[in-house]
Amino acid sequence: MTVKDYLAFIVEQIHSTVIATVDEDCLPVTCVIDMMYADENGLYFLTAKGKNFYQRLKDKSYLALSGKKGEDTMSCTAVSVRGKVREIGQDMLPLLFEKNPYMLEIYPTEESRKALTVFQIYEGSGEWFDLSKKPIERDSFIFGGAENKASGYFVTDDCIACGSCLADCPQNCIALMEKAVIRQENCLHCGNCEAICPVGAVVKR
Repeated sequence: MTVKDYLAFIVEQIHSTVIATVDEDCLPVTCVIDMMYADENGLYFLTAKGKNFYQRLKDKSYLALSGKKGEDTMSCTAVSVRGKVREIGQDMLPLLFEKNPYMLEIYPTEESRKALTVFQIYEGSGEWFDLSKKPIERDSFIFGGAENKASGYFVTDDCIACGSCLADCPQNCIALMEKAVIRQENCLHCGNCEAICPVGAVVKR
């Protein structure tokens, strides 16, 4: 899947996401916000200027969000995004209301919509995690020029190919060649391989 596919999945398949911001005391605050549109430039949502949520966005210009689709844990696909956010005003309001007509019931008149403004998540990183696949499937993505940082567990050249880590991997995603190799797209990031390696050849990034 492409970055655009992941962002579209958030809007079209998940839609209502849990967003975390930070208040004036640097304490986390969560709220449920609908992601209303996505394109190659990021994710878009709206809020009212009178809300505390609006002020937290203006103060910090950063958020993290998560959402999932699935009836239960083992049929669940989850996507998380963290990144920079900016206010872009009301120009996109007609498009967001067209794509999300239920908003007409909440803000039915032009006058009532004067309180609204649109925000864009324009730069960030994300993670896709699909428990419905066997083995599990995960992927990372970036957009808007964000730095691509490797994360997870990796095997260094100190590996002696003893195979100790294979049995403790819950997803069987370690292959033994000249050294052990972790299939990142199936890794749970549980840390068993790092804990059991007798020579400390597994590192967390």
